[in-house]
Order: sequence, then structure tokens, then C-alpha cells
Amino acid sequence: MGNLQELSDLKKTIKISARRFEESPYIDRTNCPEMVRGVYAGRYFAMSLGEDPIQKYWLLRQKAAIFDVPEKPIEISGPDSIPFLEKVMTRKVASIKEGRGYYSLACTHQGGIFMDGVIFKFNENKFWYVQADGPFEDWLLAHSGGFNVKISDPKSRVLQIQGPASIDIMKAASNGKIDENMPYYRSGFFDLGGQQLYVSRSGFTNELGFEIYSDGFTTDHLALWDHLMDCGKPFGMELSATRAMTIRRIEAGIFGNLTDIDTTINPFEAGLGFCVNMDKGDFIGREVLVNKDKRTCLLGLTCKTETPVSGSKVINGSKIVGHITAGVHSPTLNTGIGYVRFYEPNDWPGKNLDLKLPNGNLHKAEIVNLPFFDKEKHIVKGINRTIPSRT
Repeated sequence: MGNLQELSDLKKTIKISARRFEESPYIDRTNCPEMVRGVYAGRYFAMSLGEDPIQKYWLLRQKAAIFDVPEKPIEISGPDSIPFLEKVMTRKVASIKEGRGYYSLACTHQGGIFMDGVIFKFNENKFWYVQADGPFEDWLLAHSGGFNVKISDPKSRVLQIQGPASIDIMKAASNGKIDENMPYYRSGFFDLGGQQLYVSRSGFTNELGFEIYSDGFTTDHLALWDHLMDCGKPFGMELSATRAMTIRRIEAGIFGNLTDIDTTINPFEAGLGFCVNMDKGDFIGREVLVNKDKRTCLLGLTCKTETPVSGSKVINGSKIVGHITAGVHSPTLNTGIGYVRFYEPNDWPGKNLDLKLPNGNLHKAEIVNLPFFDKEKHIVKGINRTIPSRT
């Protein structure tokens, strides 16, 4: 079951027991009658607050937005943390330096992608894996036999401050300790309004940004929220639901677990071979991945006349060759974009194919490499600090 977060999903709502899933500790500051919640990694999050998502998108691209996101850190600790993580992760863990984050996958024994997320090293015996959607804690527990490790939930809730003003906001929030000298995907503990909290320079938008991790039940979440909002106000920061983030993450070529990638696609097919270290030794799925075709089957699609939606078919001549996993209208490119999953590898980029929507309408589309723009990631790395104008 994916987290599609398409516009139609905002009207497909049902009543459900509020205690079935984990509520946000920031809900007293974010709740409103217009809120539409989604569920991700067993946590509620705001898909919509009744706002204009395009206005919030441009706020994200031109100033800054704060997002209460449901991504879930899992703690792996103990003397066997490194050998255990080497077994379940595709990335080489032993060489990770303290305070460094790496995007990494966990694969099934058949080579499919079970989970994606970011692994952070606190010390030799303590790591956090910030997981996407799915039951990853159970997966880790099931494979921990024979290892002296502890798998636990630190009850950390994550806030993301994203956008070109995020560095100035975090500089104010940390009394100058966080600034533009903090490299991309670096992390550490900082004093934010009198509370020591873990902060990483990362996010789910490919804009300049930071993630702030609360410390379980010891964090005064509402005081943290108020502090960050006070620091962000002079720079125009506002709260946003995740619809604006969804638009930006698709433009940026960032995949959603269980939506764009899942156990039926392997890292090479998804174009994620860069985070599979085949030379590190054995890990779950390696034996199968050794013999897999290394060509990419998950690519981008642009359509000038319509917005792709999940389930749309991609047709070459008279043959269905793929389907759309997620699609949005790109405000920056002013065109429809989406991810297309092809059923067979081929030289797809540059080809003009037909897009068949669920209603049967056909539209011309072009296949492109990801991301849709800023292919060198100059924005998120801070190399390009140009503020885009609204088209």
C-alpha cells in the first residue's frame, strides 16, 4: 500500500480510531478543522491543512517551510551494531564516520527493495536508521539473531525546515552554531532554544534544508516548535502540509517507498545502484543482485498536455511498456511530470511515447532521466543560491 498523496486522495477520507496510529507531539500547534491526515510508518501526518499547495510550494522554493514529517528513526545499538548493519544494509557501514549520514537500502533475499532511508552514526556502537514507510523495525528484529544488538524506537519525531532561508533560520535557532559551513548530509547535536537535539543537513525536497530530531519523551516539543517558529518568522517561514513537499520531491527525483519503489524492484532497476556496495562482502540480497541487469527501469516522464497520475499506462506503439507510479504538475517546469516504471530495460530516455490515463485519454509524453532539473544537485548543496521566480 503506497502513500500516493495525489489531489484525489484529499477527498478519500474515512473515520478511524485515533489511537490506532501515533499522533504527532506537535499536534497542538498544527491541528485545524481542515487537516486531512495520512498514515506513514505507523504515524499520522498532515497531507493537507486546507492551504493552497502551490502557494506553499513557492514558499518552499523562495523562502522556507516547516514540515512535521512522519519518517521514523530506529536505533541500532550494541557491540555488534556494525556487523549486523553490514548484513542488512546495501551500503558499507564500517567506513561511515561519526556525524555522517548516508542514504542506504535494505533488500529482500530476492534482491527487491524492502526499505530506503538514511543511516547516521553516533558512535561505534550506536546508529540511527531513519526509515521510510513500512514495518522495518520488525524486519530488523527478525534478522538480529546471533548478533549482540538492541533494536529500539527512540520515539523521535522529525521536523524539516526546507528552503533557501533555512540556513539563516537554523543559524538563529542555534545561536550561530549551525551555518552554511555545515556540509550536506552532516549531523550533530546542537542547542536549540535550551534543548540539546540532533540535527542533520538533509531533507525530502532537494532544497537547502535541515531535519531536527526530537529526543523522545525528554523533549519539550511545543517549546521547540515555538522556538523554531519565532526564529523562522523574520524570514517568512510558514507551516506546510506535505503536498508541497510531494511536488518538490518528485521534481527532485526522490522516490517514495511502497509508492515508487518496493520489493518487486531491485536497486539497479530503480537507478539506485550507487548505494549498493557489492565489494563490501555479504549482505541480504547480494547473491541475487550480482547477476542482475544493471540498467535502469524507473525513469521520468514529462507531458505538456496533462498531469500523469498513478496507474496511468505508458505505451510504445500498441504495447504497454510501463506504468506511472506517481505524478504531479511541476510549477517550475509548468508541465506534467511523473515516474514511469518500465517492465523491461531499454534505451528509454529521449523516446516519445503515449501516456494513457485511467479515463482512457491518450497524451504524448517524453521519457527523461531523473531528476527533472538541477541534475547536479547544486541547489541542495548550496552551490546555486539563486531564488527562483514564480512562473
